[in-house]
Amino acid sequence: MESCTLCPRQCHARRTADEGFGFCSLPETMVIARIAPHLWEEPPISGKKGTGAVFFSGCTLRCVYCQNADISHRNAGRPFTPEALSDSMRRLVDLGMETISFITATPYIPQILRTLELYRPPVPLVWNTSGYETVASLRMLDGVIDVYLPDLKHYSTKMGKLCAQAEDYFTVTGAAIEEMVRQTGLPQYDENGIMQRGTLIRHLILPGCTSESCALLDWVSTALPAGVPVSLMRQYIPCNHVSIPGLMRPITDREYRRVRDHMLALGLPGYLQEPESASEDFVPVFCKDESFV
Repeated sequence: MESCTLCPRQCHARRTADEGFGFCSLPETMVIARIAPHLWEEPPISGKKGTGAVFFSGCTLRCVYCQNADISHRNAGRPFTPEALSDSMRRLVDLGMETISFITATPYIPQILRTLELYRPPVPLVWNTSGYETVASLRMLDGVIDVYLPDLKHYSTKMGKLCAQAEDYFTVTGAAIEEMVRQTGLPQYDENGIMQRGTLIRHLILPGCTSESCALLDWVSTALPAGVPVSLMRQYIPCNHVSIPGLMRPITDREYRRVRDHMLALGLPGYLQEPESASEDFVPVFCKDESFV
């Protein structure tokens, strides 16, 4: 690839089979850190049997607090061809997964499309993303991805720049989420409550940032059709040696209640995360033999 423009960075960078020269530093060959059942997503994604989670290495953001920084910042992982990935997805389906999740996969959209030409799993395909996507890239996935699972992280340009090296985060992600909802419409579920189609927005509450959280929820309430669900996450713990003042602690119960009550007051449907989720015990094991089915 001579001029990569898959993500909002618009690097126009050269990517060879072995090296990448853009923001993500990823080669053209897919690099993956984990392919395995994952039980800890929202109920309509994991269900009782789990989602088949494919964790791609690299990311279009540089979140200072990322709990998966070894793979998102430092690109730890193993090379995969479309043929190898399609074989792994077959094994996930054989294990009874409710869905298949592509996690931070934006730099590999063309390769994933080639993989799905080899094998299209007979379960919903989930695009688990930071939300920082271009509308043009998302349109490559129109009719391919069944469920979008975007983060909605930061509202102000200050926090986007400080936390994710993306001062345009909200502007770009807002347009991306509107496109996701356009593609999928309102959620549709099967008889077991598994989402067959739709967009489910995740928001992680950050310490000291409840006003940002409330502003983002206000946007969901006013900008999107009624019925788009939100997963309100309270799992933040300081990771990746984060040293920004205010972000070096978990959120308090009072902070959580303020954002939760605002979400309920807006009448937004969705999911509330248990306090036990704020633990490193839920960070998956990456890049080990047992990380791959």
